[in-house]
Amino acid sequence: MLDANYWNELYAKGETGWDKGAPSPPIVRMLREGVVPSGARLAVIGAGRGHDALEAARLGYRVTAIDYAPLAVAAAAENARQAGLQLEVRQADVFALQGPFDAILEHTCFCAIDVARRAEYVEAVARAMVPGGTLFGVFYAHGKEGGPPFDTTEAEVRRLFEPRFRIERLRRAADSFEHRAGKELEAVLRLSSSGS
Repeated sequence: MLDANYWNELYAKGETGWDKGAPSPPIVRMLREGVVPSGARLAVIGAGRGHDALEAARLGYRVTAIDYAPLAVAAAAENARQAGLQLEVRQADVFALQGPFDAILEHTCFCAIDVARRAEYVEAVARAMVPGGTLFGVFYAHGKEGGPPFDTTEAEVRRLFEPRFRIERLRRAADSFEHRAGKELEAVLRLSSSGS
């Protein structure tokens, strides 16, 4: 069900309620506070129309925006062109992520994949990063049944990521979009320096 065609159809129909037309406030704050140094090679996965990716490019990151849906990829490329910003845009499956990246930005990607594949997601992002790389962003913790978007809990993040990552920050974001207030887990996860 959750293949590229599924997501592309949602873009074609305009059923993209997750897209707020602006970068995520907690992510903007984390980029500006330097959880990853400016200039780092940054992959924005599930990038959609590129709002977070464009903000990172504005702040001096070397950005690769990646999405499964061709219409999202085309929109991100056009938004970058109109903004006069340099970033690479790729249509790709997160499970086949090609790095190496210094960091990966998570926002509405983890909650969009089949829950049964979340351990695969952890391995995919770990493989695509340099040893000591950083996964950061927000996990959607809405507390509802079904999906997508599928719920995420702090306990699940710890269980899945702690074998490979050091959890430096995992807390409720204080500055989410209004309708997501209290429903986002702000995270900064550092890959073990050995990469394993």
